[in-house]
Amino acid sequence: MRVRAAFLLRGTFVEQRFEQLLAAARTGADWAWAELYRELAPSVLGYLRARGTAEPEDLLGEVFVQLVRDLARFEGDERAFRAWVFTVAHHRMLDAARRARRRPRIQPGDGVPERAHALGDSEEEALTALREQQLARMIGRLSPDQQTVVLLRIVGDLTVEQVAEVIGKRPGAVKALQRRGLATLALEMSKEGVTL
Repeated sequence: MRVRAAFLLRGTFVEQRFEQLLAAARTGADWAWAELYRELAPSVLGYLRARGTAEPEDLLGEVFVQLVRDLARFEGDERAFRAWVFTVAHHRMLDAARRARRRPRIQPGDGVPERAHALGDSEEEALTALREQQLARMIGRLSPDQQTVVLLRIVGDLTVEQVAEVIGKRPGAVKALQRRGLATLALEMSKEGVTL
């Protein structure tokens, strides 16, 4: 079995290496923060995008700024760290939603040019975009609480107890939300002929 980037084994930090990585990050070592970012940013960004945040990349940056600022207060192992990261991301997402409700939004096309994309495989890009739209549409049919629970459990890879702590609900409520959310997704997938 290969160890990715010397720190990871099957998507989780090797415990001893995680402790070393965390200690180095606390001292401000750039390599340690780069490794933490490479490991966690894709999942956090996926969670923020799936929740429909307006500027997920900006919000991801805010999450990591807060992690740098508050790391000295963190205590725990790799699983607790991952839960803490997603707790910060969830709270930042809620803060951003509150800010967005208080100020007017600029409508797309108001003089802001579209981002230029590199040329690539158009067919593959189109199919990927369609799959993402289909998945976003199905997740969008869940209640906000179900969306949060399902995404934190699957994308965030958090336990029921960790999700309960992130969203401030009891583990039993999280289990019920997950069960109903996954049942709804399974029904939507069968209606649309989507298979895993």
